[in-house]
Amino acid sequence: MTPLTGDVAAYLRNRARWSPLEIAFWIFAFATIWLFPGKYLILKDTAILALFALSLDLILGYAGILSLGQAAFFGISGYFAGLVAKYGIINEPVIALLLGGLVAAALGFVTSFLVLRGSDLTRLMVTLGVSLMLYEVANRYSNITGGADGLQGVEVAPILGRFRFDLYGRNGYVYSLIVLFVCFVIARRIVYSPFGLSLRSIKGNALRAAAIGIPVKWRLVAIYTAAAGFAGIAGALLTQTTAFCSLDVFSLDRSADLLLVLIIGGTGYLYGGLIGAVIYKFLQDWIATLTPQYWQFWIGLVLVVIVLLGRDRIGAWNEAARNALYGAFGRLKPRPAAVGSER
Repeated sequence: MTPLTGDVAAYLRNRARWSPLEIAFWIFAFATIWLFPGKYLILKDTAILALFALSLDLILGYAGILSLGQAAFFGISGYFAGLVAKYGIINEPVIALLLGGLVAAALGFVTSFLVLRGSDLTRLMVTLGVSLMLYEVANRYSNITGGADGLQGVEVAPILGRFRFDLYGRNGYVYSLIVLFVCFVIARRIVYSPFGLSLRSIKGNALRAAAIGIPVKWRLVAIYTAAAGFAGIAGALLTQTTAFCSLDVFSLDRSADLLLVLIIGGTGYLYGGLIGAVIYKFLQDWIATLTPQYWQFWIGLVLVVIVLLGRDRIGAWNEAARNALYGAFGRLKPRPAAVGSER
């Protein structure tokens, strides 16, 4: 092993370690099951939105792929989970969830060769076009999908044959939170691996990455396919926990919401999608309670303030807050320096 290879391995090991702050974050997340018994429904929706946002952060924050078509993967998996449950093809929700993710990943793999060609504007149009095409297909075959009325009559079996989805949403929230955590661990492993490091290199300069031997095209295809799978799992979760699926799962608004979430929470560090989803959903719920007709105005105002302040300034405040929390724990090691910084 060369010295540089050893530095890279040590760098990746240090970055992959779970910090006490991360552990505290997830302890609190699971503690909400008991802390907020009256908020199960909005917490469930927040967990699903967080997973959905995580899928976009993987391609936008780490690979630099801008997309308006994540709803395509979200929706196709949602309908898949609803149809197999409605007709009793697959009775176990966990198996249907995994297969729904695979269906979405397959769609992501097929469309990735179109999406990854051209500039960001081309990618936006292609991803949006795929989503709109699936919307029209679902609307056209209303005898299967229910069309504008939605897929009705979905009866989801108990999870693992024991945990039935209840009216108050407790089991649905616990189920969604566990799935979110498992997917987050997988995503975290991806971005803190040599594969994830190569994605950052591609995002920084694709030509230089190709010059040093990184297979740029296939790395982007791989991460796009994985992100599609995560989006599909989120869509299947929504269908299973609500026992309903409509054309809204393919809408542009659903993809646009992801961009708003990542604008609020930030991109490129995984927790941005999670934090942004919490802020967005609870801010939306709170404002809708105050002014049901004009809540979108206030959400828009928040986004304008973010833009006026600037992401760099907000990022600096966020960094200062995180450093203060690190200092409060007192046992955190300093963040690993970039590879080769000590040379």
